[in-house]
Formats: sequence, C-alpha cells, structure tokens
Amino acid sequence: MSLTVSEILALEELSALRLRAGQQGLQLAVRWYYVAENENIAEWIMGGELVFITGINHPRDEDNLTHLLMEGKQRGIAGMVILTGDAYIQTIPPRLIALADELGIPLIEQPYLLKMVLVTERIGTALVRSENALQSQRDILLQLLTGDYPDLQILHQRAIHQQLDFTRPLRLAALRLEGIERLFRQFPPEQAEAWLQQARRTVRQSLQQQLNQQGNPFPVVERSNMFLFLLPDEEGEFYQQKTWLQTWLLAQAEGGLSMLCGLSAPVQQLQAYPRALSQARQALDLSDNLRPAQRISDYQQLGFIKLLSAVGDPGLLSDFMHDTLGCLIEPDRKSPWLLMETLETLLQENGNVVRAAERLGIHRNTLHQRIQRIEKLTRSPVSHPQFHLNASVALAIWRMSQNHLREQP
Repeated sequence: MSLTVSEILALEELSALRLRAGQQGLQLAVRWYYVAENENIAEWIMGGELVFITGINHPRDEDNLTHLLMEGKQRGIAGMVILTGDAYIQTIPPRLIALADELGIPLIEQPYLLKMVLVTERIGTALVRSENALQSQRDILLQLLTGDYPDLQILHQRAIHQQLDFTRPLRLAALRLEGIERLFRQFPPEQAEAWLQQARRTVRQSLQQQLNQQGNPFPVVERSNMFLFLLPDEEGEFYQQKTWLQTWLLAQAEGGLSMLCGLSAPVQQLQAYPRALSQARQALDLSDNLRPAQRISDYQQLGFIKLLSAVGDPGLLSDFMHDTLGCLIEPDRKSPWLLMETLETLLQENGNVVRAAERLGIHRNTLHQRIQRIEKLTRSPVSHPQFHLNASVALAIWRMSQNHLREQP
C-alpha cells in the first residue's frame, strides 16, 4: 500500500501538522512533495504531490490560495500544506477551508516554528521506504501472475514479509481504458500521448485511493495497457467490493474516463494466479465486445460465452450465427437493428409477448408483426425451444463480433 496523507500526518515529530479540512481525502496516495514558489502550480505538478505553500517568495492572498487549490484539484494533488505565522501567511482563510472540504483535498496547517527541513526530510524518507516496499509488492504480484519466479516457496516468504496474505480467496481484476486508438487517430501524437499519460495517472491515483479506503493491502500494478489489482472474496465480501467498483467505474465515465473491467474466478493457491490473469483478460475482452451496462464482466457469470470464446475457428462461429439469424444481420436492410433488438428482448422475456411489448414500448400487434418478419427472415418459428437456444447463442456471437458496434448508428 502506498503512503497516504493520513500516514504522513502520523509520522514521528510531525504532530504539529494540523488537518484543517478535506478529511475525506486522507487516504489519497502521496507520490512526492512539492514546495510552491511560483504564482501558479499547474505546470509544475503531475498529480499525487503534497504541495507546500510558504508565502516567502510570493505573496499569497485569499484569491491566490483559492486559485492554487483549484489548480491542485485539476492536477490531482494529494493535499496542500500552508505554513502559517506572523511573517507571511497569518491564518488560513475560512473560504479556503470550505473549498477544501468541498473538493475533498486535505488542507493541512504547518506553523513556521516547525522547520521545513525537518518536515521534508521525514516525509521524503517515509516516501522512499514506502516506494521500496510498494515496488517489492508489485514485483511479487507480477511474478505470481506471470508464473515467472525462480522458487514459489521463496516468493511466498517474500509475500509474508511484505504483509500480503495470498492464503485467503481473492479475485483478480483487470481494468482497461477505452478509446485509446480513436484518441491517436483524432489528435497529434504528442497531444494524444500527453492526454493518455495524464489519464493513466488519474486512474492509478483514484483507484489506489479507493483500495486504501477499503483497507486493501494489495498494490495496483500496470501491465501492457491494463491496471491489475486484487479484491477479497470471502464471506460475502466480494459483493460489496464489486458494488463499489461498479460505482467507481460509472463515476469515472461521467468524468470523461471510460473504462471496462474483467474479473477472474476466486483464486486461493499461489500457482493458480497465471490462470486468474487469463480469466480476467478473457472477461475483459468479452466486456469490451458485449459492453455491459455495469462495465464489469465476471468470468464466473459468462456461462456458455466462455465456451464460445475458446473456439479456435472464428469461421465456425460466424457460420452458425448466419445460419441461425439469416437475413436479420444484413446491415443493408432498412432499420436492420430493430428486429435484432426485438428478438433479443423476446428471448430475454422467455417468449412472453406481453412483457416483451412493454419493454420495447410498442403495441402487441406491432410486436406480432415483427415476429412474423423475424420468422420469415430466419425461416424458423420463434416459439420453438430449439430456436430459442440457437438464437441466444447466435446473438452472443453477434455481439462478440463487434461488427454491429462499428455499423450501428
């Protein structure tokens, strides 16, 4: 677990630091500290910093402090420390305290009598120790996931030393940012790369904060274009973990970062983690194709889709889809997706015409007319149980193919 604002406030000899606002951000991870001497800070920080404001080399009135806090929020700082005393900044303005509470940024008061050299030395030392421990934890987890370790027993001993308990049931989550290819097609490489790196920092910091708040001791690791992390799965705890993860993913989407997540089946044996990585990636890829509303795909809930994804010959799946759905999937027809939506809704309602019509928001006579068109195009009676089974599988293949995602308006 990375060093948090709360842990910094608890460091030895720093008891004079006083939290004035932003208590909800105490679990924010601190990447490093930065002493601000310029009028603005946005171009000098990258996110995750604990920013110190002294007022020594630049006057700091209420408007400037408010501006700095807003810049810090935009750039994703971990907290802001304001040095107070008779010489430069006498007190922290109430408006700034209220704003820090509103933004969820820890606002800390440091008296000038507490020497800056002591504060930065203690924080710097703690951050280096924390980063070394975090790097060891990430190394252990990556070796487990890839199976690339010299001796499993030694790796287990390292995990115990780093206070990582792999003996309890855990799930591996694989998370991926969406739209990266589109980003680089639409913008110059330099601009797209800058946005991508900032987006990754934002995701990493926000995700680590959430795990800290959950008391999760496992680190977030990055591999290829994925963020990997572990979630506990015991005594009904996983349902709560999945709930906050779903809420967090939806909140990130509202903020402009769209992500999908794949979850592995529970794993408890060290040698099973490479398989967990494969399961989480498989669930993530299917989530990318199927686009679930909750943005999470659980490997254990994929059902027969796991079998479809394991078929090595894509042509076999495509032939089955076309044989079952026939002309329904021809994109050059007028309103081609209307009948597909109708068929899917009818199957989800187990053939109940009344409920299907209500879900579609149409009259039953209209639905009966669509059913007749579906039966004509597929050359199969919709009410037949075998067609129900075949059509459900074919629709899953259709969604996995992603063709409709590119063609559908």
